[in-house]
Amino acid sequence: MEQPKLDRQLRLMMMLTGNCNLSIAQIAERFDTTERTIYRYIDTFRAAGFVIKRVNGFYRIDKSSPYFREISSLVHFTKEEAYILKSAIESIDETNLIKQNLKRKLYTVYDYKILAETVVKGKNSININRLSEAIDEHKQVILKAYSSANSNKVSDRLVEPFRFTTNYIQLWAFEPHSGRNKLYKISRIHSVELLPDEWQNSDKHTEGRIDIFRISSQEQLPVKLKLGLRAASLLTEEYPLAEKYLSPCSDNCWLLETEVCSYEGIGRFAAGLMDDIEWMEPAELREFMEQKISRSLLKLKNFQHLVKKE
Repeated sequence: MEQPKLDRQLRLMMMLTGNCNLSIAQIAERFDTTERTIYRYIDTFRAAGFVIKRVNGFYRIDKSSPYFREISSLVHFTKEEAYILKSAIESIDETNLIKQNLKRKLYTVYDYKILAETVVKGKNSININRLSEAIDEHKQVILKAYSSANSNKVSDRLVEPFRFTTNYIQLWAFEPHSGRNKLYKISRIHSVELLPDEWQNSDKHTEGRIDIFRISSQEQLPVKLKLGLRAASLLTEEYPLAEKYLSPCSDNCWLLETEVCSYEGIGRFAAGLMDDIEWMEPAELREFMEQKISRSLLKLKNFQHLVKKE
């Protein structure tokens, strides 16, 4: 049996054992496969002796099935157990890559609305629960008073949300007005209004690429930086995913070689560490940094001039 197929079947078994309230269509979407394939897997479980029941439109492995007790004890968490487990995961340092991997595995099987409770707090938690509901029910929403860092404007955004990024930091959503899939930072959403209207553009929902600096676009720009020890350490602390693109040159020198979606993210990082960066490529990146630094110096001179006037 192919590894991807076996992986999907085991994950589906865990879902059905875990009493997951997802429709066949939602399961197929989460597994990136067809409804017909999910039904075929369920038939395979039945042939193996499992009793599959359909209750209120949801499929579950019946507790009377052979091996149910053994499987359930291995893969299913009660709500209390899940809460304790996610709390323990949250105690791991944010820069630890294992933490992200553990969360990703949990979110694959268990309801992320429950798991989100200890990941986010306050306003963000309320917004994420509403967005989760919209994703589950394929509904449009309005992101009320969204603060955009790109346009420096606060406005309402009509979108079709379809996926969260790791740790609920950002949201992938299709914006009908622009006809584009965009990333929205959860912390910049004031509130979420759930609309009765269903998705109108589900065939256009596509996740874009996100670079190690959490910038998204369709571009892939190759970059190389030679970093000192301090810059390399700060890079992995602030952007943990950068670690796999770092290679040592010497005891106190590291080479970062990766692709970015724009020069904005890497530019913000490098601007404060120019004294610990030996060189960078390509030439376009160097030109971008020169212009960025020149603009900053000009603003500083203007500020100093205003201070002298006062």
